[in-house]
Order: sequence, then C-alpha cells, then structure tokens
Amino acid sequence: MQSNTEQNNMQQENPTQQEQTPGKTDSKHASEIMPSLEEMLKQSELLAQEHHDAWLRAKAEADNIRKRAQHDVANAHKYAIDGFATELLAVKDSLEAALASDAPSIENLKSGVELTLKQLNAAFDKYSLAEIHPLGEKFDPHKHQAISMVEADAESNTVVAVLQKGYQLHDRVVRPALVTVAKAKNS
Repeated sequence: MQSNTEQNNMQQENPTQQEQTPGKTDSKHASEIMPSLEEMLKQSELLAQEHHDAWLRAKAEADNIRKRAQHDVANAHKYAIDGFATELLAVKDSLEAALASDAPSIENLKSGVELTLKQLNAAFDKYSLAEIHPLGEKFDPHKHQAISMVEADAESNTVVAVLQKGYQLHDRVVRPALVTVAKAKNS
C-alpha cells in the first residue's frame, strides 16, 4: 500500500490522470441525466402514436357530427309541413262531415263550406301563406302571370281582372296570380 504522501507525489507528477478521472465521472453522470437516443426515439414514437389516436378520434367525431347534421336536415325537409298538414286535417274532416250528411239543405251546406273556408284561411294565416289578389295594381311579372291584354280605361300595365288568385309563402311566390292586364287604347 502506498502512503498518502506517495499518492500526493504521484498526483503532482501526473496531473493529466487526475483531470481524466473527473471527466469520466461527468460523462457517466450526464448519461444518467440525459436519456439515450433509443429511449428518446421510443418516447417520440409513443407521443406520435398518442397524437395519431387523438387525430383519429377527432376525425371520427367530425364524421359523426356531419352525418348527424345530414340526418337532421333530411328530417327537416321530410317533415317540414308536419304542422301545416295537421291544420289541414281539420279542413278535411269538415268537408267529409258535410258529405256524410244524409239530408243537407243548401243553407247548411253553404254555412258548412263557409266555416271550412275559415278553417283553411286560419291554417294559411298561421303558416304565412298569403293570397295575391292584385286587382287594380301595377302588373308585377314576379307575382302575376298575364293571360291577356285588353283595352281598358285603367292605366297601361294595370291588372283589370284576376282570373285565379296567386299565393305566396312568406316572400316566395308559390303560384302567380293569373291576370288580365290593361293596354293603352288605340286612338
């Protein structure tokens, strides 16, 4: 065994050996703190797999939302007139009751038809289905369909007769009014 003085002398004579020893200790210590490339790769692959799984779940959720929205829109189109149809059932019931009567009088039929027309008008009003009855108005090709033009005392391009009422749902014309329009008189 060497004594302490001999070790000190050796360290003084060979300083490079002493410097190398702490360096080896530092690299050993760094490898304990810093993960190896294989470990880093493994962690990155796990993280990429997690992100891929999250992306697949988000994509599936987006597809489900799209399909639900398409189904809801299809049902909205399919059952859009559900309320209107319900209102019309009362009108149909009234008409059937009038026809089922054994001995209807003209007065009873007339009053029944008037009540049925009131029911129908109430259903139209409830769903914003309005009449277009343009007698005396300027001809509007968006709401009226001219059947003929006649000489009249009215101003040119004015509706002088309504052959069939038109109807509009909110602001959209469902059926244009069939009209006769005034034209300028030949002098």
